[in-house]
Amino acid sequence: MKTRTRAQAKLITAQLLSGAGIASGYAVGGLLAEEITGKTSMAGIAQMSVILGAGLIAYPLAVLAGKAGRRTALTLGFGIGTLGATVVLLGVALQFLPLFMLGMMMCGSSTASGLQARYAAVDLVDPSAAGRAMSLVVWATTVGSVLGPSFTAPGAHLGAALGMNELAGPYLISMTAFGLATLVASTLTRKITPGVAEAVAESGQSTTEPATMKLGPALRFAAARPVPLFAMITIIAGQMMMTNVMVMTPVHMDHQAFSLGAIGIVVSVHIAGMYALSPVFGWMADRFGPGTVIAGGVAVFAAAITLGVVDAAAEVSSMVLLSTALIFLGIGWSMFLIGGSALLTASVPRHAKVTLQGASDSAMNLGGALMAAMAGTVLQAGGFLWINMMATVVLLIALAFSIRAIPLMRWPGQMAPADPNESTAEASYAD
Repeated sequence: MKTRTRAQAKLITAQLLSGAGIASGYAVGGLLAEEITGKTSMAGIAQMSVILGAGLIAYPLAVLAGKAGRRTALTLGFGIGTLGATVVLLGVALQFLPLFMLGMMMCGSSTASGLQARYAAVDLVDPSAAGRAMSLVVWATTVGSVLGPSFTAPGAHLGAALGMNELAGPYLISMTAFGLATLVASTLTRKITPGVAEAVAESGQSTTEPATMKLGPALRFAAARPVPLFAMITIIAGQMMMTNVMVMTPVHMDHQAFSLGAIGIVVSVHIAGMYALSPVFGWMADRFGPGTVIAGGVAVFAAAITLGVVDAAAEVSSMVLLSTALIFLGIGWSMFLIGGSALLTASVPRHAKVTLQGASDSAMNLGGALMAAMAGTVLQAGGFLWINMMATVVLLIALAFSIRAIPLMRWPGQMAPADPNESTAEASYAD
């Protein structure tokens, strides 16, 4: 038990440090891209590069976790992020955009590792506590995200004192935070094996498990089964809706002549919505089933989109409306991420878990990058209304996939009937 508690604490600490490192450079990434290219239109390329990098590295890290364990995968992932912050500093010093973008993509590896850490937490506990274990790691991002921006100014002063571009200084903080996360991850127990609780490993019992599924067979497995397919769609859709609206809200507010202070407040409350209530949603997933959390997320996302549409239709934007919409947007994302992740973990057999976990994390980040790339054009063409309409389309697609999954899912006081496609209770989600 002590070993398990220490491992959970280390996962939370690594996630906190990673979140702080990401947030430290978040505010200046766009400014650096604008400075290097001399074009304001290129400011968004920084964050898009981070999201894209997270999408590209998530699946390979999951494969590594399946072969060598979570410790190796997380250590490498955070290590790549550390190296990425160094490459960013070099790219800024040389004013060379491709090198800068490469570094930002490598920083995305820390994001991907943070996402994988939630599944590592699940591997440590009994399945009945999976939601709570996962949510505590997600919640740690709250602390990191709050602390990170406070390091931006000191990082800039440090960079200037070292004779560097002061805008690059915060990436010294990022490099340090990612490096410490790497160190913490490297001290994790070797017994964190994807899909197998630590208690089994400690008992010395031998288990005969099928070989880990390859990507193609795993995706076909999920596509043929409504519940895991819906779980993956939920994770991906939540990220796409959140990214689409979140990325363009500051731009919309700027067009409406809001101050930078007001924009910062809206972004801050959005981040709070994303992470602060995650332990509550983890408890709900364990107590009432992941489907209940996802259903709540649908309602919250619908409220966020409705408020966004109302604001877009008004002659003058409302700070109250936008703040409330962004809080709901963050809460909806949290409910979809935790509910979808818990549902995916519960609805597939052990030999498919790590592959599908990695595939869903990769797809969610690539989907977010796609929405971020499209959002500027959509905003220019149809304003903030069209941005919210894009989110509506994604939400409707997710609901369409829920139709076949709902009868097979567990709800409060009800056990799901067995899926005729499955031969085990675990894979049918009739647990």
